[in-house]
Amino acid sequence: MVPIIGVVVLFVMVFGGFVIAGGKLEPVLEAAPHEMITIGGAGLAAFLISNSMATIKATGTGFVKVFKGSQWKKQDFIDVLMLLFLLTKTMKTKGIIAVEAHIENPKESSIFSQFPHILHDHFALDLICDTLRMMTMNMEDPHQVESHIDKQIEKHHHEALGPSHAMQTLADGLPALGIVAAVLGVIKTMGSIDQPPPILGAMIGGALVGTFLGVFLAYGLAGPMSAQMAVIADAEGKMYHIIRDVLVSYLHGNAVQVAVEMGRAGIPSEFQPSFAEIEEATNNAKVEG
Repeated sequence: MVPIIGVVVLFVMVFGGFVIAGGKLEPVLEAAPHEMITIGGAGLAAFLISNSMATIKATGTGFVKVFKGSQWKKQDFIDVLMLLFLLTKTMKTKGIIAVEAHIENPKESSIFSQFPHILHDHFALDLICDTLRMMTMNMEDPHQVESHIDKQIEKHHHEALGPSHAMQTLADGLPALGIVAAVLGVIKTMGSIDQPPPILGAMIGGALVGTFLGVFLAYGLAGPMSAQMAVIADAEGKMYHIIRDVLVSYLHGNAVQVAVEMGRAGIPSEFQPSFAEIEEATNNAKVEG
């Protein structure tokens, strides 16, 4: 909602201020479609040339997230703590072999199926299952496990920031592409130098719209969207750090409830459940065989 309000404010203030100052929108609106073909087309081409298909697809998802926000809400953070609680509690009470069936086929697991949103996040699911799988293979050194998880999270975060970097590169290039459109407009104007001043003035004004649009799109839309994509990538990455904190704390020999509390402490403040909420949830959780 906030980004949508920001876009509305951007257009109202820029074009409203222009009109209040005595400017006329007709020349801008007349020239904008042609200038946008040049700037937008060149920008799209540069975007396609400079990015992989995976980044291009992820950028489309990133656009949606700019306006919808992070995929994780408060309940999701509670769910991941409860999922880890049930898995580690099962390991504690029934032995590490008891979780093998759950991690080998999580979609059929009676534990994982209780938390469908976590189940549908492939990286979170792989991070949990792969770590528990290593523990079943007697890799129980908490420092080794933490180092391994950190490498996975770092790689995933680098990839998650790809759309943000791609958008920022586009934002950096848009002003120059606006100049390209403006220069083409000037070339067109020079080819009509024999026309009367009113016509030449309109043609030069149309050419300058290209410069305006390049700067406007770069600093008003593409740049801020890039920054928001990075913010969302950072926010979503907190979920994976929580998974790491709980599992590593458990490997250090802490009680399951303590390990879960270590994870709760890392949840962003706006989504962080209280100690009492988690305590109630863990008390009501049932460990299945």
